[in-house]
Amino acid sequence: MLSNMTLTAITLAAPMALYYMGGYTMMNGSLWTYLVLVLPAFLLSLWAQIRVQTTYSRMRKVNNSAGITGAQAAAAVLRHYGIMNVAIEETQGKLSDHYDPRSNVIRLSKDVYYGTSVASVGIACHEAGHAAQHAEGYTPIKVRNAIIPVCNIGSYIGLPLAFLGYFLSFEPVIYIGLGLYSLIAVFQLVTLPVEFNASSRALKVISETGMLRNDSEYNGAKKVLKAAAMTYVAALAVTLANVLRYAVLLLGNNRRKK
Repeated sequence: MLSNMTLTAITLAAPMALYYMGGYTMMNGSLWTYLVLVLPAFLLSLWAQIRVQTTYSRMRKVNNSAGITGAQAAAAVLRHYGIMNVAIEETQGKLSDHYDPRSNVIRLSKDVYYGTSVASVGIACHEAGHAAQHAEGYTPIKVRNAIIPVCNIGSYIGLPLAFLGYFLSFEPVIYIGLGLYSLIAVFQLVTLPVEFNASSRALKVISETGMLRNDSEYNGAKKVLKAAAMTYVAALAVTLANVLRYAVLLLGNNRRKK
């Protein structure tokens, strides 16, 4: 969950690469559009990443009074939803926790798998929440999975195609390229209810089962999940800011060339 930021990396890296390849030097107004549109969103994303790291670091020091490990917590959520065909495994890395629907496996980092902190319980339950979504055929996750191929295409060829249209002074190609690039935002938008719902499921089971025995422990897990959710909101903001920035630059400068 927390480290699954592939789309965020694409969102930040692709525009910045093109920016240094030519965005700043060849386009009037490039600097102000970056400062006004992209920089605030980038700072929001940076703040969200720092917040999730600091919140996790703080809450991983708070052990739950029941002594439940992350692996046990995930198993409890699976039992709550009557899911019997999902395995729980340890995986390498920090905050590398995720649910793999292809293998029906919840993979938890070592600290989460064996950890008894409220952070470990919250994260593990969140990943089990994703397993429950798949088991129930949760609509947003089905939509998200369906659009992944076309969104991947858009993330790779969208901006290069838009720049090609700019160099050729052919506006329809610019629109097509920007439209393809905007699919990243569509994917991230659909991801929001998926992540929010997984956290909601996690907190619901934690509350109903008494897994975390007092409000302080419950609120600690909730803080970790809220901080993680904010990273997805910030990633969407960065993508939208970049789409708007390149629309202003490419379309505006293309029309001034005529």
